[in-house]
Amino acid sequence: MTLDLDAVRSFVKVAELASFTRAAEHLGLPKSRVSLQIKALEAGLGARLLQRTTRSVRPTADGEQFLPRAVRLLADADETGAMFQAARALRGVVRVDMPVHLGRDVVIPRLPELYARYPNLELQLSMTDRRLDPVREGFDCVLRVGALADSGLVARRLGVLPMTNCASPGYLRNHGTPRDVADLDRHLLVHYAGAFGAEPPVFEHRVAGRAVTRPMRAIVTVNNVDAYHAACRAGLGIIQAPRRGVAADLAAGTLAEVLPDHTCEPMPVSLVHPHGRTVPRRVRAVLDWLAQQIQPQLA
Repeated sequence: MTLDLDAVRSFVKVAELASFTRAAEHLGLPKSRVSLQIKALEAGLGARLLQRTTRSVRPTADGEQFLPRAVRLLADADETGAMFQAARALRGVVRVDMPVHLGRDVVIPRLPELYARYPNLELQLSMTDRRLDPVREGFDCVLRVGALADSGLVARRLGVLPMTNCASPGYLRNHGTPRDVADLDRHLLVHYAGAFGAEPPVFEHRVAGRAVTRPMRAIVTVNNVDAYHAACRAGLGIIQAPRRGVAADLAAGTLAEVLPDHTCEPMPVSLVHPHGRTVPRRVRAVLDWLAQQIQPQLA
């Protein structure tokens, strides 16, 4: 049966005060209403809960058993109500930046869940692959993929993205399939660079657990992930990318994995924010929600 919480509350108050009259006064209800609530509760439970006499009211044996459960039930209900009231009270704007693929594929499809939980929040969502400055550009939190600089920002490590090496079937027909890192001297790399000309194109891999790089030739340099994948599909070179970001292409055959035993280090994924220890409640709520969405996608 479904218990009427108002009736349970009336029963608890009568049991505590040993009086229908005093309980009704405390609850701000007519005494007749309290009596009817408890009669209905007893009928629903199929048990007599209170022993009534002309001088006193006390719980029966069944009432004694039910009373601690009723107290816990009301405490849980009050705690749940307070939780949702607190969630509704959160309001204001939270500015967030994240990589395009994680924002598009993971976060945005689940945003209705965030707004159902916190209906008075407003999210300003930037999706870019450039490394921005949260303090200077006014962001409350940033979902960052890759190594973190010692910037003074507070970071929460969420996990890592395993990496893979890919090329298009057309590229492999034209240039052959590399069987070893030494074969890369005859191959092209699609170069990803946050700033053009800042770093030369290199193939990253591990030797005896240590990260090393090998210079390669690139005929195209890009500065965002969509262009990076598109250049690879167009046959312009090999890319090194998070496996989850190219999973659909690998499954469809538009990209093929190469040199699977020579991948680079997994890329760490972190949530960073500039608020120090005093994090606004609205920002903390968004940080926690983002972590819940992103962590299951990571290793």
